[in-house]
Amino acid sequence: MNRWLVVMAKQPRAGRVKSRLARDVGAVEATRFYRVTLQRLIRRLGRDRRWTTVLAVSPDSAAGDPVWPRGVPVIGQGEGDIGDRMQAVMDRLPPGPATIVGSDIPGIEPGHVADAFHKLGRHDVVFGPATDGGYWLAGLRRRPRVPRLFDAVRWSTKHALKDTLRNCGALSVGFAATLSDVDDVGDWRRWRRGDPR
Repeated sequence: MNRWLVVMAKQPRAGRVKSRLARDVGAVEATRFYRVTLQRLIRRLGRDRRWTTVLAVSPDSAAGDPVWPRGVPVIGQGEGDIGDRMQAVMDRLPPGPATIVGSDIPGIEPGHVADAFHKLGRHDVVFGPATDGGYWLAGLRRRPRVPRLFDAVRWSTKHALKDTLRNCGALSVGFAATLSDVDDVGDWRRWRRGDPR
């Protein structure tokens, strides 16, 4: 069975990505950060033979946009909030364990993803916590079924991981490393200095 790594990405257009960051550094710089981070992430993870990388993009109509990195299959995310879209991607993938990561976490390395897949050998679900109370990775064994984990989650808040864990019920849960995403000017400054936090 194949392992699937899905990178969730928005069409990198000024005004459509990193809106909180854009308020402090401007839409052009926020979009530049997003494009650079996405390109580097795909370069680091997309060629790893331990899994198949898929880029899930929003909006769906952007799937044919030439801006996406070459060599990685591109699919649409579907409609709804981020939870609806993650669930739709998990439901549509061919059989095999799957992990979903965001495209704005500069610190993700192949070892982080490999560790998450290793943990899926012992757990039904794996999360990579983020320092802000959310998570940078959600992994599902997807056997014997794909559980619904992303309903009634307070997205973009410090409660996102806690809410999702509540949805896990009796499923066994493992945790990968804690990483940081880049949402505000403080995060962005650390990224510019090369600080992986």
